Amino acid sequence: MKIDYSSFERVGEFRYLGTILNHNTVQELIQSRLQACNTCYHSVQYLLPSSLLSKNLSIKMHVFIILPVVLHRCEIWWLTLREKRRLRLYENRVLRRIFGPKRDGVTREWRKINNVTLNDFYFSPIIVRVIKSRCMRWAGHVACMGDR
Repeated sequence: MKIDYSSFERVGEFRYLGTILNHNTVQELIQSRLQACNTCYHSVQYLLPSSLLSKNLSIKMHVFIILPVVLHRCEIWWLTLREKRRLRLYENRVLRRIFGPKRDGVTREWRKINNVTLNDFYFSPIIVRVIKSRCMRWAGHVACMGDR
C-alpha cells in the first residue's frame, strides 16, 4: 500500500502497544470484540425495538453505545472476507432488531427487512467502511511520524 511517498508492506506479525500481533491474534481480537459487543447489545436489546423510543434514538443508542465497543482498537485489524461478513451480519442483526419486521403492502404478511431496505433506513456508513477509514487514518498518522 502506498500513501503519498511512503509505502507499507504486508508483514506476518508486528508489535503494537507492547503486543505482538499476527493474523491469528487479529482474528481473536475481532472475536473478543464481537463477544463484548454482544454483551453490550444484550444489555439494551429490549430498549432498541421499543415503541416508547423513536427509531432515531434507537439508532443513536446503536451508534454511541454498541458500535464503540466493537470498534475499539480496530485500526490494527486487517479484515479478511470472513471477518467482513461476520461484522456485517452482526450489524444487520442489530439493525433488524431496531427497525423490526415490516408488513408487505400486497400480501399483508410480516417479513424480515432485506439488506437493501435496511441500508435505505440506516444512513450511517456500514461497519466495514468505518474500520477501513480508521485503518487508513491510522496509517497516515504512522506515515507522518517518520523515524522518530
